[in-house]
Amino acid sequence: MKQPLRDTHRPRLTPTQNRFRFRLLSILALLLLGGNLPGGKILAAPPEKNPGTRVQIALLLDTSNSMDGLIDQAKATLWDLVNEFSYVRCRENRVPDLEIALYEYGNDGLSPREGFIRQVLPFSSDLDEISGKLFSLRTNGGEEFCGQVIQSAVKQLRWSRDARDLKFIFIAGNEPFNQGRTPYESVIRDAAEKDVVVNTIFCGDYRLGVNTLWADGARLGQGDYTAIDHNRAIVHVATPYDDRIIQLNKRLNKTYVAYGALGATRKQTQGEQDANAAEMEEAVMVERAVSKSSSFYRNESWDLVDAYQARKLNLEELNRKSLPGHLRELDTDGLRDYLEKQQEERAEIQEAIRQADARRKAYLAKHQTDSAEGLQGALLEAVRKQARRKAYTWVQ
Repeated sequence: MKQPLRDTHRPRLTPTQNRFRFRLLSILALLLLGGNLPGGKILAAPPEKNPGTRVQIALLLDTSNSMDGLIDQAKATLWDLVNEFSYVRCRENRVPDLEIALYEYGNDGLSPREGFIRQVLPFSSDLDEISGKLFSLRTNGGEEFCGQVIQSAVKQLRWSRDARDLKFIFIAGNEPFNQGRTPYESVIRDAAEKDVVVNTIFCGDYRLGVNTLWADGARLGQGDYTAIDHNRAIVHVATPYDDRIIQLNKRLNKTYVAYGALGATRKQTQGEQDANAAEMEEAVMVERAVSKSSSFYRNESWDLVDAYQARKLNLEELNRKSLPGHLRELDTDGLRDYLEKQQEERAEIQEAIRQADARRKAYLAKHQTDSAEGLQGALLEAVRKQARRKAYTWVQ
């Protein structure tokens, strides 16, 4: 029988060299697979070669005296907007990352040196933070300089440079679009150079918005012009599934484990934003709960379970004093078991919310005759139309 050919030029390894070679290959394999090193040390996931697609939305809201209705509509619409993008797919059939920025303008309580304009929040994907900032807005009379607030958003925000990403400005108000010293025509051209689409929402009569140049702003910005009744309350239809989703949300909150210096504060913020949504209307709380079941609701900075899932923890080196009392005495294996059980329970609750929401949407399709109106309708219609221009798709 012929013996297999050997490479006579390869030097024979000693047993020690073989053991070293085996260990080196094992570690390389773990690195490639994003697994755990011996001893339970969590490796960070390798960076993606192609960063995820982003959707960036800057909301520029008039907070002068007459705009209380607009602010209320924005609070109610946030979760509808988030949930809309949970159905959006971009290149490689991926869910895009969602970032929202917030500006207020036209408010006497703001600095006249800054044109009565304030950046409330730069681009953020922290949904609780975005909600908190929206609920903090208060109206007060003032000068409303549309060109200047668009200029601030274009220059101050960190807009993506990837042409495949979606970049929107939505500006809402009710005074002439050309007020102030900053010409809107030139700043909208600057926005176009960054591939940022400018959409205008006039709070009042459609023809008046055309005459006061809001429609022209959208035309130059390659966006949509919409006129809304900002004082009209959004009508929500109650469904048989609302109570179940709200109860599931309460169970979902119990799976969050605060840790670190800001953990307790951020866990409290989570509850406060639930309360803010519920205070507006039960349907708004339902929409927020649905958002919390999506991939957009991530809290690695303060929630131990999200941080563990994102591989941003070294359980062996984790400061036990930063944990809730019942977890401080657990060893590394015990803590890992606990987090994996919490992770599994959370996934089950989130899936139950999504299933209940699917039934809820089917119910609404039969019983809700009116399409979305006001700020909600303007935002959703515009993003759907403009996202399809870049071959984004929707899944059911």
